[in-house]
Amino acid sequence: MAASISSWVTMSILFILSLLAFFTPSSSHLLHPSIVDSTIEHRNYTAISSFRVVNRRALTDCPDPNPYLQINFSTKNPTLSDEDFITVTVSGVLLPSDDDWVAMISPSDSDVSSCPLNKAEYVQTGDLSTLPLLCHYPVKAQYVSNDPDYLGCKKKECKKYNGTECEVTTCSATLSFHVVNIRTDIEFVLFGGGFDTPCVLTRSSTISFANPKQPLYGHISSTDSTATSMRLTWVSGDKESQEVNYGSGKTVKSTVTTFSQDDMCSSALRSPAKDFGWHDPGYIHSAVMTGLKPSTTFSYKYGSDAVGWSDETQFKTPPAGGSDELKFLAFGDMGKAPRDASVEHYIQPGSLTVINAMTKEVESGNVDSIFHIGDISYATGFLVEWDFFLSLISPMASQVSYMTAIGNHERDYINSGSKYVTPDSGGECGIPYETYFPMPTSEKDKPWYSIDKGSVHFTVISTEHDWTQNSEQYAWMQKDMASVDRSKTPWLIFAGHRPMYSSTHGLFSIDNSFTQAVEPLLKQNKVDLVLFGHVHNYERTCSIYQSKCLAMPTKDQDGVDTYDHNNYAAPVQAVIGMAGFSLDDFSDNPGDWSLIRISKYGYLRAHATREEIDLEFVNSNTGDAEDHFRITKNQKR
Repeated sequence: MAASISSWVTMSILFILSLLAFFTPSSSHLLHPSIVDSTIEHRNYTAISSFRVVNRRALTDCPDPNPYLQINFSTKNPTLSDEDFITVTVSGVLLPSDDDWVAMISPSDSDVSSCPLNKAEYVQTGDLSTLPLLCHYPVKAQYVSNDPDYLGCKKKECKKYNGTECEVTTCSATLSFHVVNIRTDIEFVLFGGGFDTPCVLTRSSTISFANPKQPLYGHISSTDSTATSMRLTWVSGDKESQEVNYGSGKTVKSTVTTFSQDDMCSSALRSPAKDFGWHDPGYIHSAVMTGLKPSTTFSYKYGSDAVGWSDETQFKTPPAGGSDELKFLAFGDMGKAPRDASVEHYIQPGSLTVINAMTKEVESGNVDSIFHIGDISYATGFLVEWDFFLSLISPMASQVSYMTAIGNHERDYINSGSKYVTPDSGGECGIPYETYFPMPTSEKDKPWYSIDKGSVHFTVISTEHDWTQNSEQYAWMQKDMASVDRSKTPWLIFAGHRPMYSSTHGLFSIDNSFTQAVEPLLKQNKVDLVLFGHVHNYERTCSIYQSKCLAMPTKDQDGVDTYDHNNYAAPVQAVIGMAGFSLDDFSDNPGDWSLIRISKYGYLRAHATREEIDLEFVNSNTGDAEDHFRITKNQKR
């Protein structure tokens, strides 16, 4: 969730001006006492944690070096597979401390030699302490005390004997790190001093991936409403064109693209993506499989003889626009979480259970498409996080069409052309998102589109780009929704990231100007259902317009809330941002328009026929449907 626009702008301007008053671009020491040695904690609403700013801490060697100290790792093979668990052993510790921690560093040759030496460039990190600093961000880290035997020194080893008596006893610990193929070498560094005052104790040797060019993380998306072509996108360390083999002997070459550090956004303050969060993304391959049939299962594999091939995967095309039914899942704000005990720069704690539950649904064959409406990976400028996210979703996103909308944590950044000036993307400015998830949009940085699937027309917008009445996107929305053939696709679903209505605590949930500008279009075009994320819970409204209930659902014979759109009054709106990020609480005094409020992790399951849309909020921990509602109307072909 982003901050209030006006308050953020004011705060940012005053903050920057106060800094500029105390130093010039060439100065590295003329800083106000309130700033020196502080942790201003970046104020960019992308999670505050001591680990997130560790890469701007003063970095030294720990005093009193220990000659017995070692850090080693073991794996099944001398090189890493595409997904692996590394056992890291810390040994020779004379005095275990709860401040001892292990970082996974990549690239392994990272050092402080290239760190900016101007304190002004560190402001956005929230740390302006003594230089040099650890400017290459640790991918993940664990306190050594994650091994419960460590602090009590239950794993002992004698390092020096005096006759038969042990003179020096040391302690050890073991940790497990989950890694995916991020293409660059990895090393492990043992630190003392915790995240606030880190000092280097010792380093491991390095380990490489068996095949840094391996084609990985394939996911598919729809290119149009016919369902006769599907786009496959994947990542590789190989810049040469690869290919997809699919169907019965069909082959198509990939187009290859990437992005660089210079493509990322920055400002007067250095951004994570531009500076300390950068990790080389490799090369992103994309190919369109054509000549397919709707609602049909095909198989594919991708890669090349030169660098290797993916496993063969089966996928199902969605139903064509205008056909009788569609089964889909929808959610927002999912992100990722580690599969080990590590801390990472930004963790969405509910994401794993949601991903696991949805993957089971996809594997059951009862899902035609997925819609992820904003706040995708939460990489927010720490580029290696995209690889971990793509690895997590690949089991489901490789099997059915995975459609997305852009959110604040993909696009927003100061002076970048986004509607909101909060630096929530960490300097990514939508570039990684649009590269990893090419949607059927008209061109780059205009990430709005529409598509028909089965009996539903989806209008997918960007709340992060200009949506005011004189904007290009507004004109597009107006034209797109007005042109829907309701005899072909009787249902119209409108989706974007930021909601129009929310009962969540705080001032930052909604932007009333967005509601005022766009809501009349929804009613005018008889939108049936509106789906938003951004707020991290589940909430369902009445048939709402201008904060008033123009119609209420009635209970059907099964006790299910049913909205009768034969007598259309206004859209039903649902906030579905409960797929991973820490959950938000609700106000004690919600509006009368708020019918159902659930603060639990899950996703929306939907089944649209020509006569009704049946929808359920699924609790990902239990599998139970905790809300169930229908929208109905009679249809004639």
